[in-house]
Amino acid sequence: MMKNKLWLAIFLLITIKASTQTLSKTELQLLKSIDAAMPATIELLKESVNINSGTFNKEGIKKVGALYAKELTALGFTLEWVPMPDSLKRAGHLLAYRKGKKGKKLFLIGHLDTVFEPDMPTNPFTMLTDSTATGQGVNDMKGGDVLVIAALKALQNKGLLNDASITVYFTGDEENAAEPREISRGDFIERAKQHDIALAFEGAIGLNTVATARRGASEWRLEVEAKQAHSSGIFGAAGYGAVYEAARIVNEFREQLSKEPYLTFNPALFIGGSDVQYDIASQKGGTSAKTNIIAPKAVVMGDLRFLTEEQKEKARENMRQIVSKNLPETRAIISFMDGIPSMPPTPGNAALVKQLNDISVALNYGEVNAGNPGSRGAGDISYVANYLDCLDGLGASGKGAHAPGEIINLNEYPKLIKRTALLIYRLTR
Repeated sequence: MMKNKLWLAIFLLITIKASTQTLSKTELQLLKSIDAAMPATIELLKESVNINSGTFNKEGIKKVGALYAKELTALGFTLEWVPMPDSLKRAGHLLAYRKGKKGKKLFLIGHLDTVFEPDMPTNPFTMLTDSTATGQGVNDMKGGDVLVIAALKALQNKGLLNDASITVYFTGDEENAAEPREISRGDFIERAKQHDIALAFEGAIGLNTVATARRGASEWRLEVEAKQAHSSGIFGAAGYGAVYEAARIVNEFREQLSKEPYLTFNPALFIGGSDVQYDIASQKGGTSAKTNIIAPKAVVMGDLRFLTEEQKEKARENMRQIVSKNLPETRAIISFMDGIPSMPPTPGNAALVKQLNDISVALNYGEVNAGNPGSRGAGDISYVANYLDCLDGLGASGKGAHAPGEIINLNEYPKLIKRTALLIYRLTR
């Protein structure tokens, strides 16, 4: 038995040595620095979570921005607040940057806002167990924002940010980006174009999955008109009415397009009748009708999600073809509105996964793989995916994002900070 235990001990020593042999002395010191700073990191997370920063709470967003700005200023970053016009009804964005001449130029993405507005029930930062905590935005995505700051703080404490080019861009309205996007994301896009790599810190799906692709989102609106007549004439000379034609079209969307990977189209609003009213901006509507009248009008509104621009355009053309084959005595048109572009998978994105995987294996955290693009919606990184190599899903892990009782996994949190610190270090050498 003693001999077996001795061999087990030797095996464990060899395993530990093998898992750390690719980490330099500097990198090992970084890990210790992050561990030592974890109480302060959690305190910063708690302070920011306890500030309500719902997308429409402009003062709350500015307050969280000021909290993070103080931390980043102490790390030698130049700070700017990017304001939005009053007409957009948004607070603006936090921008911090350092300019150097070494390594890759990094663009680090987060957001200050949450889905929880001041009139919603409060959920302050609360420890649930030794390894979990709850709070509004603790996972999505104040956990990710603080993770970025903690990683940068460890690097600065070791003098490893000297001569690095890093921009931190925390938007103030990711959860409900203001229109027009040319204004609300204009500065964001132009700043990103000056960099080589974008890293986004939306919630992680554990330690072993990251995002090399995210689907884009757009909207569509179907409008149908038909001959109004007595209901007894339906299917005959009076035609089929607007409701049947709208139903035909939506059902053919499902039959012809629903099996294509990563493509979805959801009819969210469907109104038909004699007197139809709807408002595009608020996405609200109403109608009146009599059961003995063939409905002369119908409106359907929904979204369209896609992995590439090519997939989006192909789907739109197929939808137009379906719409054009009208039932007797009906007319239909469909229109499309662009929203958030997609983040398509690229070789450059895959190469970043390889680098992150090397770090994860060296840390003995296991292998890292690209996740299913269909599991994530659109995000801020999608606006810049056509210009740089991109990686997302690097933030805090947990569950229940956008819901009461949102939770962060505090066991994985320091590991994710360490992984990010080493990735930034290696990319900026």
